[in-house]
Amino acid sequence: MNKYNAKKTTIDGITFDSKKESERYCELKLRARDKNNPITGLELQPEFPCNITQPNGMTIKVCTYRADFRYIENGKTIIEDVKGVKTPVYKLKKKLVEALYGIKITET
Repeated sequence: MNKYNAKKTTIDGITFDSKKESERYCELKLRARDKNNPITGLELQPEFPCNITQPNGMTIKVCTYRADFRYIENGKTIIEDVKGVKTPVYKLKKKLVEALYGIKITET
């Protein structure tokens, strides 16, 4: 158990940080097989390097943001994070990734 009372859970040999995240994984797996409401390309833990290029051309790695899931729904790429507690660090990284990559992170 971590400091936010999240309990690590293992499904399909994959250990998730919380029960909520593992349950969402199961939902997405079902959707991947659903002919009426399908998703494709389900990916776990996609990484987004957050690098800043300075005026002198030097690139500095600020951090790496790791989402919970990436998948395609109706031709659109969805980046999803399962959140119980939105820490200040998470909020900052989310804003940074959305600005750098021009994406919207979906929270469930």
